[in-house]
Amino acid sequence: MQHFDNDYMEGAHPLILERLMATNMDKTVGYGCDEICASAREKIRQACGAPDAEVHFLVGGTQTNATVIRALLRPHEGVIAADTGHVALHEAGAIEAGGHKVLTIPHQNGKLSAEAIDHYIESFRNDEAWDHMVWPGMVYISQPTEYGTIYSLSELEAIAAVCRKWQIPLFADGARLGYGLAAEGADFTLKDLARLCDVFYIGGTKVGAMFGEAVVVPRAGLIPHFFTIIKQQGALLAKGRMLGIQFDTLFTNELYLKIARHAVEQATRLREALVAKGFQSYYNSPTNQVFMVLSEEQLESLRRCTTFSEWEHLEDGRTVIRLATSWATRAEDIDELIAAI
Repeated sequence: MQHFDNDYMEGAHPLILERLMATNMDKTVGYGCDEICASAREKIRQACGAPDAEVHFLVGGTQTNATVIRALLRPHEGVIAADTGHVALHEAGAIEAGGHKVLTIPHQNGKLSAEAIDHYIESFRNDEAWDHMVWPGMVYISQPTEYGTIYSLSELEAIAAVCRKWQIPLFADGARLGYGLAAEGADFTLKDLARLCDVFYIGGTKVGAMFGEAVVVPRAGLIPHFFTIIKQQGALLAKGRMLGIQFDTLFTNELYLKIARHAVEQATRLREALVAKGFQSYYNSPTNQVFMVLSEEQLESLRRCTTFSEWEHLEDGRTVIRLATSWATRAEDIDELIAAI
């Protein structure tokens, strides 16, 4: 039985485990103020082409989204997101629990368009009752999206331009950022994100780390007292070096991109094999997430040889499923699943 439920089923990359073991008995100061975290921050700044950026290490994706959004918004503001966005669907109301509304607008293949964002904000500003409503105070996007699609550089630039027009920050959720950077046809880089986003994060939990995300604030000082806010939100790790070691390892010799490329390559093999076996692709995802639409018969057949996530149920009775590869997916895993099918 193979397992493709998600991309965080395994522990951590062996090189990370080696570093953790090698430094296990070292004594360092806490809360990310140690020399290993400093090294990791500098490597991330160099990769992003942002020498003055703030880099903060947080414990997980939901904590990161909730902390950043709460820190950027005023009490009367909400965050614009796709109606399929992670903050809108799969974070147990973490944003709303922090006192802010998620303002959802329709997606296109999982993505927001600059035009839709601009129209939403303009309509709000032209509404005579605007002062009785939740003010759109920032834009949230995922790169890649919940459907494994990626924003092109031109799409990112257009969204950033709209945010500058209305003077609101742009925040990119990079929980699977490595897989987006490694996707075939991807024309954006970390340097582009640092240039266009007010805040973004580099996901570790789903891309080789045991846990943790690296928040990048290209313009230092954008969020006053952000360190204190992180602690207040329960997202600060006392043994901060555990996060620093992981990101310092991931950003040594381009390990982050290398393992992400491996996952994307295996996903491509899996997608092509499923299509060859008669399954229908649902979203043209170039990343590590494979979406297929299955009849009930196909669904039962596939359940006999692998596990996966059921994503949505269509009106015609078919089911959209997601199979996710990861940095740890072996070529033999794909071979075994293909043989079983």
